[in-house]
Amino acid sequence: MKFFIVCPRGLEIPLAEELKEISERTEVKALGAWVIDSPPLNNTGGLGVAGPMSVALAINLHSRIASRCLLQMTHVAYRKEDDVYKAVRSLSWEDWITPDQTMRVDLTAHRSPLTSLNFVTLRIKDAVCDRLREVKGARPNIDTELPDVRVQAHLTATHATVYLDTSGQSLFKRGWRDDKGVAPLKENLAAGILALTSWKPEQPLFDPMCGSGTFLIEAAYRGLGIPSGSIRAGLLSAKQVEEQAAQAHNQSVRTQDKAEAESKFTRYRPTRVDLVGADQGFGFQRLKPFNTPDLKKQWDDLCEVAKKNIETGLANANKLKMAACDINENMITIVKNNWKRAGLPAQSGVLSNVRQIDALVAKSPFAEPGVMLFNPPYGERLEIKGGRDGSERVKGRGARDALPKNNNSPEFMEFLNQFGKHLKDNFQGWQVDVLTADMGLPGQVRMKESKRTPLFNGPLECRLFRFDMKKPEDLSKS
Repeated sequence: MKFFIVCPRGLEIPLAEELKEISERTEVKALGAWVIDSPPLNNTGGLGVAGPMSVALAINLHSRIASRCLLQMTHVAYRKEDDVYKAVRSLSWEDWITPDQTMRVDLTAHRSPLTSLNFVTLRIKDAVCDRLREVKGARPNIDTELPDVRVQAHLTATHATVYLDTSGQSLFKRGWRDDKGVAPLKENLAAGILALTSWKPEQPLFDPMCGSGTFLIEAAYRGLGIPSGSIRAGLLSAKQVEEQAAQAHNQSVRTQDKAEAESKFTRYRPTRVDLVGADQGFGFQRLKPFNTPDLKKQWDDLCEVAKKNIETGLANANKLKMAACDINENMITIVKNNWKRAGLPAQSGVLSNVRQIDALVAKSPFAEPGVMLFNPPYGERLEIKGGRDGSERVKGRGARDALPKNNNSPEFMEFLNQFGKHLKDNFQGWQVDVLTADMGLPGQVRMKESKRTPLFNGPLECRLFRFDMKKPEDLSKS
C-alpha cells in the first residue's frame, strides 16, 4: 500500500527521521517493512511511505509531527473533470465504507488546468456516492464537520491522486487541549520544532513565554515515551489519570507524614469530554478493512506495547527537567489544566516550575544550561500591544502579506531588546531557539543567530532562530 504523510511545511526532514524511528520499533517492524521516500528538496508538506496496512496504525498512534496519514486509492492522468469522476467511480468503495456512514471530500491542487475546483470536488463526491448506490442500493450522506469518512484528492497539472484519510481529525489534535488561549501553536508543529532543537530528555528545557503550554506538554510526552495518539487511542483517560494520582498519593502516604501528603495531593477532575478523545479516535477505525480480525489484533498489540511504555514513562516523570513561565496568570492556569488533561501527573515536580512571572526577570531553576524554546507574540499572535499590559490590540498580518522585517510595536521592540540583554546575563551556555514571523528579531535582541530554519505556522511564514549563548569562559576570551 502507498501512503502520503502530511506535515507542516518545513518539517519534512524531521518527519522522515521520525518515520524511520517508528518503522524500526520492534512491534512495528514485526508487522512488515516500510519504504520511506527521501525528504523533498522543497517544502511539499509531507512525504510518501510504502508498506503494509499497519503503517496507518503505527503512524496515527506514534507520529508526533504528522498532520494526517493518507492512504492512496488511485493515481491517474486526467484532462477534464469527467476523467476524475470515472477514475473515482471505478474504485471498489464498497470494500472500504458503507452507505450508512457520513462522508466529506476535500481537494487541493497545484497548477491544475481545471477552472472550478469546487466542481471537481462535487464530481468526486458524486462518483463515490454513485458507486455505492449502484452496488449497495444506497449512498452516504455528507457531513462537513465530523464525518465518519474523509476522502482527500490532490490535482497536479497532469495527474489526480485520491486518498482515504486514515486519521480522521488532524493528528495535531491530541485530545488534551480544553482551553487554548489566544493563538496556540499546533501540537505537531511544536513537536517538530522540538526535534529541530535536538533537545534530549535529560537536558533542562525552559519556555519563558509558555502560553497554553504546548512546548511543555509535547516535550513531556516525548521525554516520557508517551505516544502522541494515546488519548485518541483510549490509552490515557480521565479515569486513568485519577487512578495514577491516587497511586502517587498512596505512595506518598507510605513515605511521609499523612497530613503533609494530604495537603499536597490534588485530585484531577476533567472539565469536559474532548471531541477528539477515544470516542472519536482515528479515521481508520471506521474503514472496513481495518476492522478485520488480523488488523484489529495488530492494533491491539501496538496499543498493548504503548500501554506498558506509558506506565514506564509516567513512573519516571520526576526525572524531567522542565520549567515554564508566562506574564499572564490565566495562561498559567491553562497550562496546569492542560497538563493534567494530557494524563501527566501533577506530582511530577514540573508544575512547581510553571510560574506566573515576567520573562524579563525569569531564571532557570536548574543549575546546568539546557535548551530555551519559546514562541513570542507577533502578528496574529500579538493580542496585546507589546505583549505587556493588555491595553491595545495590534493589527495582525494577513497570510499573504509580505513577511515583516520588524514588529511595528515600539514597546515590543524595546521588550525584545531588554530580553536579549537578560539572556546574555542569565542564560550563559544555553541554546536558545525562537519561533517568530519577525525576520528582524535577531537585530532586536542584538544577537547573531547561529541557525535559521524556515517554517510555516499554518499559512504564516516563520523562522526558527537559534542563538548559542556564550559560556562565561568564552566571554572572558572575547
